Order: sequence, then C-alpha cells, then structure tokens
Amino acid sequence: MNCIIIDDEPLAREGMNILVSKMPQLQLMGCFSNPLDAVTLLQQNTIDLIFLDINMPDISGLEFVSTLVKSPMIIFATAYPQYALDSYELDAVDYLVKPIRFERFVKAVNKAQNHYDLLQKDSEKSEIERINDDFIYIKADRKYFKIAFKDILYIEGLKDYVIIHTATQKVVTAMNLKTIFGQLPSQIFARISKSYIVNTSHILSCDQYNVYLSNIELPIGISFKDDFFNDFIDGKIVKR
Repeated sequence: MNCIIIDDEPLAREGMNILVSKMPQLQLMGCFSNPLDAVTLLQQNTIDLIFLDINMPDISGLEFVSTLVKSPMIIFATAYPQYALDSYELDAVDYLVKPIRFERFVKAVNKAQNHYDLLQKDSEKSEIERINDDFIYIKADRKYFKIAFKDILYIEGLKDYVIIHTATQKVVTAMNLKTIFGQLPSQIFARISKSYIVNTSHILSCDQYNVYLSNIELPIGISFKDDFFNDFIDGKIVKR
C-alpha cells in the first residue's frame, strides 16, 4: 500500500517513518508537516493510506479529511484521545494515541491491509439482489448467496462499498452504508456511526462510547448516540 505521513511535529514524523519502515506491505511516498502540502501528491499519485495527525496549526487533520473528495484510508495518530469519536465520523480505519506502541501500530496496519485486499478483489465484489423478511440475497460470481439476518454481526462502510461481517465470512457489496441501512429491518439493525451498522441481537454490552460483540469492539458515533440509546437500550433497561 502506498502511504504518506502528515504531522507537524518533526520527531513524530520520524517516529512514524521508523514504524512504517518495519512494515513490508507499506511503501512510504512522502512526509509532510502541513496537510495542504500533501494535496499535489494526493492528486497526482495513488495513495492508499494516510497516517494523519489531528491537532495541527493551519488546518486540523479532521478538517483536512472533510475537504477530500475521494479520501484514501485514514489512520489518525494523535496525542489527544478525546478526538477518537470525531475521527470515526470520518470513516477512519483506526485511531492511534501517541506514544504509539509497535504492536498497536501493526494491528492498525493489518486492519487497513484487510480493507485494501477486500477492495482489490474485483471478482468478489457483489451486488445486493434481494432483501426478504429474514435474509438478504447477494449476487457474486454468477451465484446467489443467501445470508440470514441472524448471522450478520455487523456491516461496515468502506468508501463506496459495505462489508457484511458474519462469524464465518466477509462479503463486499457495491452499496453505501446509508442505502443498505434503509433496506434493512429497523427492529433488528441499528446505525451506530457513519461507518457501522450493528445487529442488535449480537450486542453483549455497551457503554457511552462503544458497542461490544463478543471480541469485537465498535465505536458509537456522536451524532448516532442518542437514537441508538433511545431506540434500543433505554426502554429495555431493568429498573430497580
């Protein structure tokens, strides 16, 4: 994956450069102290991933991503954990808090690599053919695959596609998250952020910031929090 680093702190750029150099799947295309300096490179080259600081003097990382018409995958790297929820509103792949531990960095890069590989497999990209009361049909490779709602753990938005996650497979579908959410049964599925739809029957626990499905942790977006708790949580709490 072609990547760039944007951070206004020289030591932070050097530290990220060292981490990137340890990952053979990453090809560093440039380092920048200001997001605006990276615009030309982004326009003239295929960049798959940006390691992006948030708190910068001229324009923040969050503001910069919102200006991009077609954004690469983003991994935010910042010393300020309070921006995490804001970052997921922008479809960030991951959010790293400085100082960055190498094992945490590897986890973030592997997640980005997984997304990249899914989107590169053109033959496996599919279309939603039909949605019924209990299942969804996906057309892929001249076959129809039937996926029961009960088997869907969550659905993840990734650019112009969604990834349907079950316990045994991931299916990439050419549709945006808003469109598929509008066709799913609202009594089963909840939109918890710009990037995630969750099957509420698989929720084991939640707090004000995350939903937990077995060993999976999904962030709750700020603009979706009230609806999620009002529709799926508050009315079902056992009162003392």
